[in-house]
Amino acid sequence: MPTPITLKFDSVDVFQILDALNDRAEAWEKTEAMLNGEFDSDDFFVPEECHNPLEAKEAAQHFRDIAASIEEQLNSSN
Repeated sequence: MPTPITLKFDSVDVFQILDALNDRAEAWEKTEAMLNGEFDSDDFFVPEECHNPLEAKEAAQHFRDIAASIEEQLNSSN
């Protein structure tokens, strides 16, 4: 089991980290949609290096879980 660690950042930096995690999750979600033939957008998009929709879905969920954990800790510290 992974060992929990404590990090300290200014709140502005924590929100930057959350933004980055959500961006990564979105990129993986778009990759999953593309692999499933469901991605339909005129926006420029570079898919993640992946050929398996399930792998992309799991990667996206992992980033969402990390962000949710951070948000939960932020909410409990107020």
